Amino acid sequence: MNYLITIIGPTAIGKTSLSIALSQHFGCDIISCDSRQFYKEMKIGTAVPSEEELNGAPHHFIQNKSIFNNYSVGDFEKEAITKLDELFLKNNIQIMVGGSGLYVDAVLKGFDEFPEIDSKVRENVSLKFEHNGIEYLQNQLKKLDVEYYNFITETNPQTLQNPQRMKRFVEVCIGTGKPYSTFLNLKKNSRNFSPIVIGLEADREIMYNRINQRVDIMISEGLLGEVERLYPNKELNALQTVGYRELFDFIEDKISLDLAIEEIKKNTRRFAKRQMTWFKRTENTFWFDYETNIIDIIDCIQSRIKK
Repeated sequence: MNYLITIIGPTAIGKTSLSIALSQHFGCDIISCDSRQFYKEMKIGTAVPSEEELNGAPHHFIQNKSIFNNYSVGDFEKEAITKLDELFLKNNIQIMVGGSGLYVDAVLKGFDEFPEIDSKVRENVSLKFEHNGIEYLQNQLKKLDVEYYNFITETNPQTLQNPQRMKRFVEVCIGTGKPYSTFLNLKKNSRNFSPIVIGLEADREIMYNRINQRVDIMISEGLLGEVERLYPNKELNALQTVGYRELFDFIEDKISLDLAIEEIKKNTRRFAKRQMTWFKRTENTFWFDYETNIIDIIDCIQSRIKK
């Protein structure tokens, strides 16, 4: 039996350090499923593990793509499953870690199946998007599948600004005559591993303080310089994210630097809250306080592994 130890939780909670410690204990690799750490141009603002941390355990899917690549959660699912099949040949225990709930679900469960959508429907949706902007897609999804629209709003509102994904939702609704959400959770792909999901959490005040401290560290490490270098490409999907958007506004003289930093902290705190909303729905998760002794977490994992 293969086992995928999966570490979830909000940003800045300590997932990276736990994953490395578990990797060293079990002698296995780490699959990163942080959807922003894929991009090699985004290092400081995505809290990529340090060189010391990366050297502490074999990592995969960190800074392996460019912001100029079109890289979807579906692409990640295929690549991650292929990599895990390879790694399980060496060790029947592997680790996955990250705060991107959709990417975690893609690996653990796979994707739902959708009917083929007529090309004319796709062309029509794209044309209306080009003429009317993202608001057209948002309004259409709210009209055709208010349940899924509300779910996105609550758990991952950045998706509402993602044209590629929003077009897909609307295409399915129009092309099938059914809400997008009716196709979810009908069938999951089989996996050759059993997941052991470990969640890290903390009191909200502690979590928020850790986030504020992390943002201050990012600024001191040169986040503004990183964002300035990326500014000419600010319209790319990969850069429509917390920590970059706010500093783009500063660069454009829309807000002060102090306000931009406060906005990063505020928006990151909101993001962490949405992460917890998503992850609390993950079935069979063993939740631990972020300061729990690692021996207790290892004992929990060992109790789930069949000899």
